Amino acid sequence: MTGPRLFHFSEDPAIEVFEPRPVRVPAERGPGREWLNGALVWAIEEARAAMYLFPRDCPRILLWPKPGTTATDKDRWWAGSTAGALAYIEAGWLQRHAAASIWRYELPPASFEDLDEAGMWVSRRTVRPIAVARIDDLPAALAAVGAELRVLPDLQPLKGVWETTLHASGIRLRNAQHWDG
Repeated sequence: MTGPRLFHFSEDPAIEVFEPRPVRVPAERGPGREWLNGALVWAIEEARAAMYLFPRDCPRILLWPKPGTTATDKDRWWAGSTAGALAYIEAGWLQRHAAASIWRYELPPASFEDLDEAGMWVSRRTVRPIAVARIDDLPAALAAVGAELRVLPDLQPLKGVWETTLHASGIRLRNAQHWDG
């Protein structure tokens, strides 16, 4: 199979092989998709790599327009930005984000299945990385992939974004201040 470039991001610089493992916090997956809580290797396609240019536990919300995004939603949430995506973090994470280093592992696409879900891919088999790169300046890396970093005191003002015509991905929100689901 050929496909997009696939990556896994980690704070661990020495991963030689990725073994399938169940997710740490199972999620509601819907009928027929419960298997996604099982033993898998997760990867993100290059076009959505901005979602993982953060320290692992950093709570964040990323937004990007979808084909059906309305001009009203784009005007409200983008406020004149020309970025392809917006990445929101809490002010309490800004210094950690700026100081962190992560490693980007490139994975061969052959055994991966596209979830048709925000650039996520999974493999049910062991995967060996084909390349690894250290990323030291995460804010610059975000900018390089067309994402604008925005900092808020907390992420509460973004709760309503899931009711818009934008795509919204929330990651590690259990670590966010005052986030109750």
